[in-house]
Amino acid sequence: MDKIKISAVAYTNTKPFIYGIKHSAVLDKIDLTLDIPSDCAAKVIDGSVDLGLIPVAAILNVPNPTIISSYCIGSVGAVNSVFIFSSVPANEIKTVRLDPESRTSNNLAKVLLKFFYKQEVEFTTAQDTETDAIVLIGDRTFGKKGDYAYAYDMGEEWMKFTGLPFVYAAWVANKPIPEDFVMEFNAALKMGLASRDKVISELTPNPLFDLEDYLMHKLDFELTDEKRKALDLFLSYIKQL
Repeated sequence: MDKIKISAVAYTNTKPFIYGIKHSAVLDKIDLTLDIPSDCAAKVIDGSVDLGLIPVAAILNVPNPTIISSYCIGSVGAVNSVFIFSSVPANEIKTVRLDPESRTSNNLAKVLLKFFYKQEVEFTTAQDTETDAIVLIGDRTFGKKGDYAYAYDMGEEWMKFTGLPFVYAAWVANKPIPEDFVMEFNAALKMGLASRDKVISELTPNPLFDLEDYLMHKLDFELTDEKRKALDLFLSYIKQL
């Protein structure tokens, strides 16, 4: 069997998955690359990889997408790494600078601002532009909440809006993947999640951010029925933007 090409996100939130993959026999059956979320999505969309841990907003652009794993990057409420940082309250935001590494979080910000906060907002991707607020995700947010007048955790805001958890990224294939590989791959991911204590012990401590709380409590990795419901709802809102 040809090796299955896989792209995964290179943030701290994926390290349990990567640990499981690298400590499993499945590693010998794949070509693995680590990327930022937007590049991971682009590779799945253009077919340069077969499978990726992609931002869920990109599912709409993947040819014949299939979620192949029962694990994801999600949260039930606050996630502590996906933010709208703002100099004004949410109901006063008029301009937002989007995160160039993100698809899902940029769209989540648009959904929340339009449908929850009821704001008409101008968005820009120009990183040198002064705006009321910015979208920032991943490790670059660690310890940054105190730097801004307002920090809106989008996992928490989505739950206020919908009463549902959220899925930020899912393992999505653009082609049929053999069922025996899927089972072995899921087992590797499960093992990685069970090894989070080991993963945390190998991370460089951050005095401004609780990595243990983040990986053990803020992130929720099970792709539950409630998360699938939330994913469908989120994608329906994106289509209305």
